[in-house]
Amino acid sequence: MTNSTVLAEAEDFAEKGGWLVDQQFVEQVGSPYLLAHGLGNPVDNAVTNVNVSTTGTYRVWVRTKNWVPGEWDPPGRFRVRVDGRMVDAEFGIGPGWHWQEGGLIDLTAGAVRLELVDITGFDARCDAVLLTTDMNLEPPNSEPGLREFRNSLLGYPARPPLEGRFDVVVVGGGIAGCAAALAASRRGLRTALVHDRPVPGGNASGEVRVHTEGIHGRGGDILNQIDTVHWPNGSVLALEDDRKRHCAMTSAENVTLYLGWRAFDAIAPNNRIESVYARNIKSGKELAFQAPYFIDTTGDGWIGYWAGAEYAYGRESCDTYEEAWPEHGDLWSPQEPDNRVMGSSLLFGSCDSGSPEAFPDVPWAQPVAGDNSALNGEWYWEYSRNNMHQVDDAEEIRDHLLRAIYGAFANAKKNGGNPNHHLDFVGYILGKRESRRFRGDYTYTMEDMTSGRQFPDAVVEETRDIDVHYSRQYADTAYPYDYITSALFYKVEKYYIPYRCLYSRKIQNLFMAGRCFSCSHVGLGGPRVMNTCGQMGIAAGLAASLCNKHDVDPRDIYTDHLDELLTLVNRPED
Repeated sequence: MTNSTVLAEAEDFAEKGGWLVDQQFVEQVGSPYLLAHGLGNPVDNAVTNVNVSTTGTYRVWVRTKNWVPGEWDPPGRFRVRVDGRMVDAEFGIGPGWHWQEGGLIDLTAGAVRLELVDITGFDARCDAVLLTTDMNLEPPNSEPGLREFRNSLLGYPARPPLEGRFDVVVVGGGIAGCAAALAASRRGLRTALVHDRPVPGGNASGEVRVHTEGIHGRGGDILNQIDTVHWPNGSVLALEDDRKRHCAMTSAENVTLYLGWRAFDAIAPNNRIESVYARNIKSGKELAFQAPYFIDTTGDGWIGYWAGAEYAYGRESCDTYEEAWPEHGDLWSPQEPDNRVMGSSLLFGSCDSGSPEAFPDVPWAQPVAGDNSALNGEWYWEYSRNNMHQVDDAEEIRDHLLRAIYGAFANAKKNGGNPNHHLDFVGYILGKRESRRFRGDYTYTMEDMTSGRQFPDAVVEETRDIDVHYSRQYADTAYPYDYITSALFYKVEKYYIPYRCLYSRKIQNLFMAGRCFSCSHVGLGGPRVMNTCGQMGIAAGLAASLCNKHDVDPRDIYTDHLDELLTLVNRPED
C-alpha cells in the first residue's frame, strides 16, 4: 500500500478563529506560524479541512515549541482535534522549534477536519500539522530540507514564478516604503510595494501603535496622506490611520500593493539585483518580482543583506566617528565597538471594565517581570543586550517582553487597587529601532547633526534631537529590570541628510530608506523616526524615477543629475 502524507500549514488554515498569523521570524523558524495571542484567555479554534487519499492509521506530527521552558507548566499549550476526536498529546511542550509526535489516529479517505484548540490564551504557537501513514517518517526540522519537504508536499515549484516586471520594487510597507512607492508612482513608474503584513504602516500601524515623530520637511503632501495627528503611543487611533493609509496606497495610480507577502531572497549576480522572491504569509505561494531598481525599506535591511550589500551592526567605538560624550561614559559610544543597539518594544495597555476581572497566575513570567507592577507600557519597555541580535534573536526578544508585560500586569492585579482592569492591547509584532545599517557612499554621523552640516545633495531635513537609548541595567547593574531603558538626548537645530546615504555603495541598483540608511549608531539617533524615514523614502522614490528616465544607476544621479533630483525633492507634490 502506498503511504499517504498530508501537510497542513497552520497559517493557511481556512478559519483562523482567534489565532494570529505571525511572520516576523521566518528566517529563524522556517515559516510563518499561528499564534494564540489571547492575553490570558483561550482563543477560538483555528479550523481547516484536508484530504487524505488512503484509509488507514495515521501518525500525527505538529511543529511547535514551548516558548518558556522551565519548572512551570508551559504557558503555550494547545490540543489538536482531528475529525472531531482530540489526539492524545498536548502540544507546545518541548523547547525549541521541533516536530512533536502526537500519537496515532484512524482516518477514512476523504475530507478530514483539523482544529487547533488553545488551552491557556498565552501565545501557543503552531507552525504545521502533518498526518502520515509512513511510520518511519520523521519530518525535517531545519533548512534547506524543511523547505524542500514543504514544497514537495504542497506542490510548489523549486523556483518562484515571475509575477511581473516593474520599473521599481519597494520592499517594506512602513512609512518609508509607502512614501517611496507614492513618490515613484507619481513620476509614472510602475511600482510594486511588497509588505509582509495585512496592513501598511510598519511601526505606525494598528498592530504596533508607535506614534510618528519628526517633521514632514520636504515630504510635501505625500506624508500627509500616510501620516496624521500625533496620537499617544499605544492608542487605538492607530487603527484609523490604518484605514487612511490603506486607502491612500490602494488608490495610488501605478502602485500594485502586495500585502501579506514576505520577501525571502534577492538574486543579485555581479552586484546587481535581478529578482526578489516573496512568499505569501498565509498560503505559502511564492512569486518573483523583477525590476531595474529596488528600494529596501524593510527596516532590518533584508534585501540588501541577501544581495550582499555592505552593512554595519552595533555601536562603533567613540573614536571611529569622533562620537565621544565623556560625561556619559560609554552609554553614548563605547571605547571598543560592541553589538549593543537600541532595542525593540511591545506597547501594551489595560482598561477598567467596571466589574471584577480575573487574570491567571503567571509564574513563568515572574522571573523576567520581577516585582514591577504596571497597567500600561510605554516606549521604554524595550529589550536589547550585547549578546542578543535584534534580527537573529528577535523571537526570544519578543517573548522576553511578553513575559515582562504579563508578569508586571499580574503584579498590578495582585497588589490591589486594580480589580476591574483587563489587558486591552498587547503588541506581538515587535516595534524595532535599530538593526542592520547599510553602507552608502556617505555614512551619516553625530557631527553631521550637531554641526548642521550643509550637504550639496541634502534631500532630507529634520529638527528632532539626537535620542539614543540604553538599558538601565547596563548603566546600573543593580537596577532590577532588564527590559526598561532610558534615553540620552543631545539638543540640535535643523540638520540634513545627503542623498549619498540612500543607495548602496556596493549593490549597483539598490536604494535604502528608513532606519537601514547609511549611518553610524549615534547617527541613527535623530533621523530614525518615521516622518524622517518617510522623507528618505520620497527621495529614494524620486531618484528611482530619474534612474528610469536616464537609464542610469543610483550613484549616477549624484554625479550627473543632482540638480534635477533636488528640484524634484523640493517639489514632491508636482
